Amino acid sequence: MAEWVWEGRTRAGEVRKGVIQAESEKDAHLLLRQRNILPDKVRAKRKGLAIKLPGMGGRVRAEELVVFVRQFATMIDAGLPLVQCLDILSSQEPNKYFKSVLTDVKESVESGMTFADSLRKHPKVFDSLFVNLVAAGEIGGILDTILNRLATYIEKNVKLVRQVKGAMTYPIGILVVAGGVVFALLKFVIPTFEKMFADFGNAKLPTLTQVVINASHWFGQWWWAVIIGLVAFGYAFKQFISTERGREIFDTALLKFPIIGKLLRKVAVAKFTRTLGTMIASGVPILDALDIVAKAANNKVIEKAIYFVRDKISEGSNMADPLAKTNVFPSMVVQMIAVGESTGAMDTMLQKIADFYEDEVEVAVEGLTKLLEPIMMVFIGGIVGTVLIAMYLPIFSVAGNVQS
Repeated sequence: MAEWVWEGRTRAGEVRKGVIQAESEKDAHLLLRQRNILPDKVRAKRKGLAIKLPGMGGRVRAEELVVFVRQFATMIDAGLPLVQCLDILSSQEPNKYFKSVLTDVKESVESGMTFADSLRKHPKVFDSLFVNLVAAGEIGGILDTILNRLATYIEKNVKLVRQVKGAMTYPIGILVVAGGVVFALLKFVIPTFEKMFADFGNAKLPTLTQVVINASHWFGQWWWAVIIGLVAFGYAFKQFISTERGREIFDTALLKFPIIGKLLRKVAVAKFTRTLGTMIASGVPILDALDIVAKAANNKVIEKAIYFVRDKISEGSNMADPLAKTNVFPSMVVQMIAVGESTGAMDTMLQKIADFYEDEVEVAVEGLTKLLEPIMMVFIGGIVGTVLIAMYLPIFSVAGNVQS
């Protein structure tokens, strides 16, 4: 889809100009005529040279998006015109990248595009969920209400992601520290002890000590192969999960993994119900909502299950029965959704489920962190303790012989 700069006249003779999206120049002429504009000039929009400098960024953080949405909703609710709101917010935006995006959105709206279509041009900032909710708000005349719902959704989603990242950060940090400790011991500490043991003569070293020294020799000789092997494994793993089948195998294994699997399943349920509830409450059709929710799942197993439910609903089924057949979502969730369907309060029920499972995730993360802390401490202590014992065994042996 290309962008075309146009200049033309309305039926009343008023001169207009702007930018329009179309596959070709011919399509651009047709679209303009459909809008009752007689085009005089239509040319392809020149793409400027975009240079990213360090510190300028190239992304919009969720926190910045929430601030924008909240302020935008307040302005719309106060009765300010859409273009004026975008002009004010873009002029005060400190993030240079986000500022350029908002400026482009404002220019697109001025040229005659809808607000939702203007946002759709920037999928890296405004995802399909955001765009579809805005489109529903524009059609229903409740854009300020939709924007407030969006802000709440983004805030809760950020909190959920932060909790999961917090649970993963601790063990990853400990593993990095453990790797650094092992590297230092094998590369620097053990060779020093080995030189000292050489001064003892040809005395036979204890088995544990000899094993550790042999490991140090091997690492000193092949450390570069270890690094290359880790990089190669990381690349191969990335390639594997980039395939459809590989991603499905990995995601299935994650959901079945002890402790972590239960946590990820709760996160998936919370995200699914929160997103679907927000979209249904905003007036997005159920099939469109499920399609967007499936794409945002970030887990092939969950995505496959949601698409299965969507297909069954399109055939005339209710939502609860196919949801139960997937064996992905807990029975409590299925039963509550069934109640929501029967009472006509699906959006409210989904939001209640999301609240419950977000609390469950918080509790699970705290429990996981408390469980991992002693395990990781024992892990590092075991490595360091084994090396220390191995290095001091010959010294104890020599001290015993001298005493005898």
